[in-house]
Amino acid sequence: MRAFLEREGYETLGFEKSMWRVVIDGHRILLGAHIDDFVIACANQPVHKPEEEVLNAFRKRLLEAFEGTYEGSLEHYLGSEIAHDHIASTISLSQKHYAKEILRSYGFWDILPRSTPMKPNTRLSKDDRDPNPKPDFHRRYRGIVGSLGYLVAMTRPDLSWPYFEISKYLQFPGIAHVEVAEHVLQYLRDTWHESITYTRGSRNPNELWGWLDADWAGDTDTRCSHTGYILMMSDRPIFWKSHRQDNVSLSTSEAEFVAASQAGQEALYLCGTLKYFRLSATECN
Repeated sequence: MRAFLEREGYETLGFEKSMWRVVIDGHRILLGAHIDDFVIACANQPVHKPEEEVLNAFRKRLLEAFEGTYEGSLEHYLGSEIAHDHIASTISLSQKHYAKEILRSYGFWDILPRSTPMKPNTRLSKDDRDPNPKPDFHRRYRGIVGSLGYLVAMTRPDLSWPYFEISKYLQFPGIAHVEVAEHVLQYLRDTWHESITYTRGSRNPNELWGWLDADWAGDTDTRCSHTGYILMMSDRPIFWKSHRQDNVSLSTSEAEFVAASQAGQEALYLCGTLKYFRLSATECN
């Protein structure tokens, strides 16, 4: 694939080696690749050929080279649902169908929903684990955690913290861990339909910004601190992460500094990619 795209004149976007761009007859074509699934978009500059003609010509060459199929306008990708509103100039990203399937699979569709992803002040510990969990119990817990992980990675930053907490005990889950995992499912029952909607109507659509925080010595088992951050563009999230820091910080200031460093690395990575969307580095604040 790389050889084919390079022959077509494509180049990768910054640090991201699975996204490609090229300008053909004044049109910018962007291509995102995930194994054998591709998303192709075209944004017109001053043109010499109709946009659709340029895009269709490239698509034909691509499908002939790799014997692929064209699935039409982007509506589903990697388990996510994409909804376009051309009048309002918005794009919504969700996993409604996938979330509903999770709830039905684990018997949580017809239950009382929760309004928060975790109970306040919940702290899990390895002391609550079961050194010999029963196979069915273990399999169910691992299934719930794995299912939630895909939601967190794609469309649900609000589940990042509880997902990380329950994922620490995959090997030896206990009753307390399962109760928290099921609480997350009850919250998902109340929010299964939620989506992220990107729009042009934000105050500063080209500004990259975000929040970060650190929980000093928050891990009860290792006393490591916890990092959480979310990066925004057009007033909507584009990247988020919640994870345990690798080293033990000796103070709140040190934990905050580590969190800022980790979030800064991601911001620099995104700036290196976004500049190929004609966004200058000065707009990445």
